[in-house]
Amino acid sequence: MLVIFDCDGTLIDSEILWAQASIEIFQEEELDIGLEEYNSTYAGMTNEEIIQQLEEGLERALPHDLIDRIQDRAMERIDTLQAIEGAQEMLDQLDYPRCMCSNSTTEMLEANLRRTGLWDRFRPYIYSAKEVGTKAPKPDPNVFLHAATTLDVEPAKCFVIEDSFHGVQAASRAGMRVIGFIGAGHTYPGHGEHLMDGGAETVIRRLVDLPATLEALKDWQPD
Repeated sequence: MLVIFDCDGTLIDSEILWAQASIEIFQEEELDIGLEEYNSTYAGMTNEEIIQQLEEGLERALPHDLIDRIQDRAMERIDTLQAIEGAQEMLDQLDYPRCMCSNSTTEMLEANLRRTGLWDRFRPYIYSAKEVGTKAPKPDPNVFLHAATTLDVEPAKCFVIEDSFHGVQAASRAGMRVIGFIGAGHTYPGHGEHLMDGGAETVIRRLVDLPATLEALKDWQPD
């Protein structure tokens, strides 16, 4: 069995930083998007995907420097970045092989995982969707299938821990089992139900509950 973790919003509390930065920049462009709407709609997507979706809805182009401005604004908050509560304790208790699959770049993953003390808990088994396989980001299953193939584990024997609807969709499309996580700073009302709708079998609010949840599910096969 292989346990696959998302990174942002699952192990480090970074989604909320990017959400706040994005909303501030969008407001400068007179785009009225609230925090709850942003988190429920765009969490787990790349900045490029978010901008493309916004442009399609608006039927107009947005400034070409929008992503750079969001990244600059988010980096102003980077010193506040922390691991999700209980992450280290959970990893100490986890007896199964593990890896990480993210839409973030390897450069960003290394910087943020080192900053939060988690880099050595996963390296070298850290995969960026943009840099492996077909290069397609979640909700495409590309990065999850690449991890399973690389580590020689059948997709059906993989458990994925994800905080976003798009990540849950990607893992489900890969034929993997999914546990949703709703304990980060960007969670919103209905978050758990949203992840279940995407294909999660159950959700947890505390990372320290993951080992027991895996033990409860691993010998049970869903219909």
